[in-house]
Amino acid sequence: MVQPHELIARRWSPVAFDSRPIEAAKIQLLFEAARWAPSSMNAQPWRFIYATREMQEYSMLFDLLDEGNKVWAGTAPLLMLGLSQVISTYKNRPNRFAFYDTGMAVGNLLLQATHMDLFVHQMGGYDVERAKEVLVIPTRYEPAAMMAIGYKGDPSQLPPKEAEREQKERTRIEIDQFLVPGKCK
Repeated sequence: MVQPHELIARRWSPVAFDSRPIEAAKIQLLFEAARWAPSSMNAQPWRFIYATREMQEYSMLFDLLDEGNKVWAGTAPLLMLGLSQVISTYKNRPNRFAFYDTGMAVGNLLLQATHMDLFVHQMGGYDVERAKEVLVIPTRYEPAAMMAIGYKGDPSQLPPKEAEREQKERTRIEIDQFLVPGKCK
């Protein structure tokens, strides 16, 4: 069986993070990788609001998380919120590729993180409306996923339910379940 590149195969979303700070140069490389993602008309509609544990804004981002994510995400040394510019500066119209392009930037960031032995857990479980308000997000942008980023932690430090989740085998659906030859039926 053919295997994907090692970076793709090794990437996963843990819930056990070590609280060790991420070096500033590595954080910069994450954003540099995102910067080089392809985008429609080179609009580069992604923005990232981030905070390290040492920044007072960290608690602002953390407080937006749903309770289930707060249980484990608080040990991650870097929290981040991805944004998509959904109203284009080009003709001031909706950009239907904004989330797609932001996803490409995050994909680059994920691979760069994996290359540096960092892990990223993306989360949809946060208060989107409160994020818009608290983080003063302009109406031209829409929040996408929150992310916890850090080095791999010790699952034994997690509550039992999360520790069990951490030990589960990583699985994916088979290719024939998402590949459609020709047209949808």
